[in-house]
Amino acid sequence: MEDKAAEYTDMAMGFAMTYGMNFLGALLILIIGWIVAGWAKRFVTRILSKSSKIDTTLTSFLSSGLRYIILIFTVIAVLGKFGVQTASLIAIVGAASLAIGLALQGTLSNVAAGVMLLIFRPFKIGDFINAAGHAGSVKNLGLFVTEMATGDNVQIIVPNSQIWGASIQNYSAHDTRRVDLMIGIGYDDNIDNAIAEIGAVVEADDRSLKSPETSIFVGELADSSVNIVVRVWTKSGDYWPLKAALTKNIKHRFDEKGISFPYPQQDIHVVNMPK
Repeated sequence: MEDKAAEYTDMAMGFAMTYGMNFLGALLILIIGWIVAGWAKRFVTRILSKSSKIDTTLTSFLSSGLRYIILIFTVIAVLGKFGVQTASLIAIVGAASLAIGLALQGTLSNVAAGVMLLIFRPFKIGDFINAAGHAGSVKNLGLFVTEMATGDNVQIIVPNSQIWGASIQNYSAHDTRRVDLMIGIGYDDNIDNAIAEIGAVVEADDRSLKSPETSIFVGELADSSVNIVVRVWTKSGDYWPLKAALTKNIKHRFDEKGISFPYPQQDIHVVNMPK
């Protein structure tokens, strides 16, 4: 019996020595991996936060992604200490990742597009854009979707892949915009007087910029009118108020000066044919 007890004691001691060291090694790897993962996340966050071109959403996504990658390799290393075939495990994880990627390819394409939008920043929150067939002010830019609000405050949720894969018009990208108007006058009206009156209306509005210079010229001899093109530069925020004011004030000025806005008309010539 004593020999048996000694044998069991030796087996227990051997088991403890063998797997105890593996356990301690695995615990040490786990602690170091956890610390390194946290340090890497904080380091990436600190570095990316210094750049004004990288959004906070993207910063959080990249730093968290790096942390999880380090933790995954840490877990694989821990399992390797207990004799688990990590090569097979990596193959299984790779196959599972491929299957998940194929199943969620639409979602992943939105994430990829969201990352590209956050990196290159073709627009920012508050900009008025036209993208993927929708026009509105950007309210939120996430990794999956972009939220916009139309002029009448209707919410629009657009997948990022649709926005990144199409042309984007950003009306707020520049500080100034050009207001284009087409003003038609009658063929009997004096063109020079009409241009002078339009110029006076433009000069009277402080929202019209002096530089670039305003352009007023005859653009077309149409069927029923002489069309005068008016191009005025203004601040982007004053675009619609200035356009509305100029349209109204030019109409009032023409009424005061007797300059007509012709209606569409046709001249019909009747030819009397002999019976």
